[in-house]
Amino acid sequence: MSTYMTIRRAWDKVFTILSGGSVVILGILLVIVLVPMLGKGCSAVFFRETIEFRKMEFAELGRGDEQKLKEEVAQVTEARKPIYDLINNFSEGIDTERQRNRAREMYRLYGEQLRLKNTPSEQYSEYRGRAKDLRNLLQDAYEAIDAETAKSFLQKVLEKRNDPIFQDTAISEYFHMAERYMRTVETIDLSKRDQYAIALNEVQEALKKLLGPRPSEDLPPLAENRYGATRWDLMQRDLDHLMYATVWVEEEPGQPLVKKKIPRTDPSQFGGTELKPLFGTVKNNLDAIFRPQRRFYWQYFIDGSTPGHFFGGVGPEVLGTLLLSICAMLFAVPLGIISAAYLVECGGNNFVMKVIRTCINTLAGVPSIVFGLFGLAFFVLVVFGKPCILAASLTLGLLVLPVVIRASEEAIRAVPRTYKEASLALGAGRFRTFVMVILPAAMPGILTGIILSVSRAAGETAPILFTGAVFFGNVPKSLMGQTPALSYGIHGIATGDRVGMQMPHQQFGMVMTLVLLVLCLNMAAIILRARISKKLRGY
Repeated sequence: MSTYMTIRRAWDKVFTILSGGSVVILGILLVIVLVPMLGKGCSAVFFRETIEFRKMEFAELGRGDEQKLKEEVAQVTEARKPIYDLINNFSEGIDTERQRNRAREMYRLYGEQLRLKNTPSEQYSEYRGRAKDLRNLLQDAYEAIDAETAKSFLQKVLEKRNDPIFQDTAISEYFHMAERYMRTVETIDLSKRDQYAIALNEVQEALKKLLGPRPSEDLPPLAENRYGATRWDLMQRDLDHLMYATVWVEEEPGQPLVKKKIPRTDPSQFGGTELKPLFGTVKNNLDAIFRPQRRFYWQYFIDGSTPGHFFGGVGPEVLGTLLLSICAMLFAVPLGIISAAYLVECGGNNFVMKVIRTCINTLAGVPSIVFGLFGLAFFVLVVFGKPCILAASLTLGLLVLPVVIRASEEAIRAVPRTYKEASLALGAGRFRTFVMVILPAAMPGILTGIILSVSRAAGETAPILFTGAVFFGNVPKSLMGQTPALSYGIHGIATGDRVGMQMPHQQFGMVMTLVLLVLCLNMAAIILRARISKKLRGY
């Protein structure tokens, strides 16, 4: 007997250790998954903003000090001017087509100036002919692919600098153009001008990502293109695209190409050209160019967002998720409790009830996408005729209904039978006994099922995918409209590679918000359950 008891105690200890270890492992896994996710999600609220963020916030959200912002923008514009000057000077030597067009425009303007001065026809023809010769020389220089040939044409243009007939006229621009192109010719290989043009276009695109449109440019129609890097982390990422070029090189014959990053200051890029100083100018003046500041963006949880979720917060998504979850529970909880009461109090344990319970258990394991397709086929196409909040909520309600029924049924069965017998003995009817005695006693267990159901309803995407959710928008004024939701927003950003890559903090911020929202809903339900339990114990 003592040996049997020893073995039993040993097995009890082993079982206790395994159970405790399982809980510890589950907790560790939960921490491993949630902590990095929440840490990245916090970057949507705590970050270093740039002047571009303050510009966006004022223009899109109407928040900020206008006068202070104008002063900052003026200072930043002055700090960015050398960057644009370097780009302009270098591009004039690369974009020869534009320069040839400018030369033709100056020639036309010179003719108009001569006519305005009432120049005699003989002089007019002579001056126009000499101006045409200069124009042709300048265009020949732009078309030359040999540096020495180009220099010879440019030198002939510059020899006419002091010609009195060109002083203070449109043709005087030819000499400035020739000087600028002379500097370009001395620093680049003209035979690689097309390669420089492609690389220059990459630099300009990277600068637009960093700094946004130039002050002289019209604002693009899409908000995502109106501003540069609004956050310091995004700026660091986009700065890397500016400072380095990605090329595919063949390291070994017959082997696949290998992707490498080459500094823009490398001789194969812009090393030795007029554009080389640009990269050092940007890197050494980041504070002046972006004016970063620490920011606690608590409005993230209440602000709306711009199309595509590039900027702004998740206020509409939070409200939409709450609306869908509450409407789903308003449908599922009463129906679930009534169904559980019938199964326990009236159903008995016959064959029909066993089939019904089997169906309920089966529905609890059906994939959520099946409920989504059913919601589309029935609620959207048959009942309401369009996707809407009611259709999505009813679909979610059906999804969590089996969980509510099973949890409620077990909670009702767990109520001591003596409660029911005492109530009936005092003269109460079966309905009154259930409502006044059994249901309050079972409420803590029922709330446990409701807690699980709320968590699932708030986090599901598939059931609302086709029934009532939208990726971007505001919460509608009617339940017949469609609403944004956190789970659908996370899905949309995750599947939209362009958005997910450009704004990763938005995706993690939505995940963090959804986790916090579910935790808050659960905590509220747990507190309510504790209060009911305390009241039932007579405290």
